[in-house]
Amino acid sequence: MQISELAEKTGVSLRSLRYYEEKKLVTPQRLENGYRQYSEIDVEQIRMIQLYLRMGLKTNEIADLFHCNWNKNKDACMQNGIRKGELKLTEIREQIDILRKAEMQLMEVVEDLKNKVRGEQ
Repeated sequence: MQISELAEKTGVSLRSLRYYEEKKLVTPQRLENGYRQYSEIDVEQIRMIQLYLRMGLKTNEIADLFHCNWNKNKDACMQNGIRKGELKLTEIREQIDILRKAEMQLMEVVEDLKNKVRGEQ
């Protein structure tokens, strides 16, 4: 499939797909005319990239995971994945704590405003 078909199938912009190629996250075949040719494996690769981006990983972190040679360095690859996962979990938990505090403060402000409205009526 060509890049426009991949974009349609994955919901990812052409610009992003080209960027992923530039970062070596996907490596489509090149036809004689220079067009990119993608496979179903590339579709899954793009979906994984999107998942990792939603999780907050940066493209260079994703590249580290994708380019790890599992055949030669399986333990090192797994340790790298564990380390990145644990760091991301810590970041997410910190963000959750901040959001919970913000929620509590906002609930107090809203409740105060409701009480003022009730008191004025």
